[in-house]
Amino acid sequence: MSTAAVNRSTTLPGEHVRIAVNKDTEPFWQAAKERRLVAPQCADCHTFRLPPTPFCPSCQSKTVNWVELSGEAVVYSFAVVHGFPGMPDLVLVPAVLDLPDAPGARLVSNIIDVAPAEVQIDMRVRVDFTAIADGWMLPVFRVGTADRIEE
Repeated sequence: MSTAAVNRSTTLPGEHVRIAVNKDTEPFWQAAKERRLVAPQCADCHTFRLPPTPFCPSCQSKTVNWVELSGEAVVYSFAVVHGFPGMPDLVLVPAVLDLPDAPGARLVSNIIDVAPAEVQIDMRVRVDFTAIADGWMLPVFRVGTADRIEE
């Protein structure tokens, strides 16, 4: 692996990423398959929530609307991980991201294709998608305008 590749963040190879889907999370994952980022919003009190839950944490309503988001996010917190079991050259930047068009909702994802030293709190990033196991797509984030990741 080249030095340039080692210095850029990535995500786990898609075949190593598996998700659990249930009735509360399936709309999120189905939208991701279509390269769309969505968040559940309570149909009664309008509270956004991620991860998806069976009921609203604010009013306990079970009614939900799935709102399509712009894909813009802001870094709330992050870490830099050098190496992963069996993949010592892997560099990951897992992050907690604020979603400005879903106030109160935060998403945990990876920031990819950036030198880890460039990542900062309050940095703006944009969603992109990468193929993972079982035909699903995983939302990941990039600095600036995202080009589609090849499947």
